[in-house]
Amino acid sequence: MKTKKTVVLGASPNEDRYAYVAAQMLHERDIPFVPVGIKKGFVFGEEIRDLKERPVIEDVDTVTMYVSAKNQVEWYDYILSLNPKRIIFNPGAQNPELSQLAKEKGIQSVSACTLVMLSSGQF
Repeated sequence: MKTKKTVVLGASPNEDRYAYVAAQMLHERDIPFVPVGIKKGFVFGEEIRDLKERPVIEDVDTVTMYVSAKNQVEWYDYILSLNPKRIIFNPGAQNPELSQLAKEKGIQSVSACTLVMLSSGQF
């Protein structure tokens, strides 16, 4: 099975956050993930990389967005520089502007819930 390295953008060590649950589900399914956010900490053995440092991440298949549209603007160039195959815009993170920019770069834009996709085998 081909692995789909996934960047969890907006990662949090807070168990009540959907980004945390997404990391948990990815971990449980042995899908490699890289948590990136502004919160410090670890999720399932992976240190949350500091979004402000715009960490270089190679071979990204998917970026799953847990950052609201209004907070995405300053990160557009960084997100697109990861050159993912797709960006999943989770509920509350939908962003027509970034979606269009992604499409122009040949990146698939998906408005969906990563948790549902993982649960239903559509990921």
